[in-house]
Amino acid sequence: MSKGPLAVRWGAWTLRPPHAGVLGGGTVEVENAGSLPWRDGIYLAYHWLDDRGNPIHWDGIRTTAPALAPGERATVPVSVRAPIPPSRYRLALDMVAERQAWFSELGSPMLEADLDVLPREQEPNAALPASVEPAPDWAERVRGAHADGYAVVAGAIEWRGGLFSRPPRALAPYEPGPGRVPGFASPLLCPSVAPGVELERIGDVAGLPAFAAPRDEPWVYDGRIVLTARPRSGRRHA
Repeated sequence: MSKGPLAVRWGAWTLRPPHAGVLGGGTVEVENAGSLPWRDGIYLAYHWLDDRGNPIHWDGIRTTAPALAPGERATVPVSVRAPIPPSRYRLALDMVAERQAWFSELGSPMLEADLDVLPREQEPNAALPASVEPAPDWAERVRGAHADGYAVVAGAIEWRGGLFSRPPRALAPYEPGPGRVPGFASPLLCPSVAPGVELERIGDVAGLPAFAAPRDEPWVYDGRIVLTARPRSGRRHA
């Protein structure tokens, strides 16, 4: 590797076993192998690639690099969110000079490792009102979505209000459908939530608890995950 102004030499590294969608981390030893000192604007980041080196998720979470003069080295803690769904991926650690270039674009090799990303380990965890009844496959589908890597899983609402009762207009976006809806725009109703994740409560929709989608955790709306709603009161846990 020719020595340029911005270059990195990688040392020993560790990473906790990655689980799909989960924020994990580890450590990596880096050496300033270039001719310029590292100051503000230098970060450690990562990419997830397939086994041919094609990007699956480019430009992961940034970690501020330590101020290092040429030839100096340090061990840096890194935060890494694993991709979705579980599979075998290639993790590529890279350095970036913000608004300038990735070190790999300047000829400094990335640190690459092929890793098995494991399913997320979580059972359905939803506080369901007594006015809703899960479909027979609700728990299985929710569990599968969590295993794919989603911290928050929400689904459709089927209205059963009686022979002459029409579904509330507010439930129109929640009609059962064929599958997952990327970027679902309505609030999430009666979601299953991973332990430690806090959602913003934004009132009720047709008497059902509604939450804003999280900004910093992976989530999904799936029209095949169905709760049947009836006008009742009270709460129960599922």
